[in-house]
Amino acid sequence: MQDKQKNIRRQIGQGSIGLIVIGLLIWAFSGIPLSAVKSTAWTITQAIFNGLFHPDWAYVYTGDGEDLFSALIQTLAIAFLGTFISAILSVPFAFWAARTSHRWFTPRSTSGKVALTVIRVFPEIVLAIMFIKAVGPGAYAGVLAVGIHSIGMLGKLFSEAVENIDRGPNESIVAAGGTGLDGLTLATLPAVLPEFMNYTLYRFEISVRSASILGIVGAGGIGAPLIFALQTRSWSRVGIILLGVIIMVTVIDAVSGFIRHKLV
Repeated sequence: MQDKQKNIRRQIGQGSIGLIVIGLLIWAFSGIPLSAVKSTAWTITQAIFNGLFHPDWAYVYTGDGEDLFSALIQTLAIAFLGTFISAILSVPFAFWAARTSHRWFTPRSTSGKVALTVIRVFPEIVLAIMFIKAVGPGAYAGVLAVGIHSIGMLGKLFSEAVENIDRGPNESIVAAGGTGLDGLTLATLPAVLPEFMNYTLYRFEISVRSASILGIVGAGGIGAPLIFALQTRSWSRVGIILLGVIIMVTVIDAVSGFIRHKLV
């Protein structure tokens, strides 16, 4: 009898969740102005695929710094510098936000988590537009956008790594007469550094993708020639740029994944 009642309650709960999900979907779609597909959509789609299969190979390298190779290198540089700077600046944020006691509320940790959340709120492209107004268009604005946004994400991941380490070695050093700094340098940092590097490499993969689109708003990288090729309907140029981005991201993912596999 009790099993039957449990089954009924479970079915009622699952049905309620299903109705809530359906209601949310209806509510979400009701706010989207659905319009008819443009008559040129199929033509443009064919042109893009034609460009992918007939890319502008002459754009790969011209030696004048305005080619695909130079744009991809600049994109990688933006992602690397942004991630490198953020990885360093995220360490103090991580120790600020890490909850190292069992109390339900700790002002230090809570304020650190709030600060990291505020940093993460702004997408890279919004930060890029803001930094373009501050420092002008170019790769520097892209580095700042990627770097600041990455602090919010890496700081959160780093703080969780600090929270999950074994506190035994640190406590043993302090009990033996060592200082808190001794515990930090001899026990805590060696324990979390592999995870810090793992998260940094993972963030670098994401930063490469982010840096690929920042040029659309003028923050350097491959996005600038891509948006120009799209606006001028140079589909063969669009095709070679997309191929370059695909190859770059695939290679970065493979290399980063291999290194992270060795670290863990």
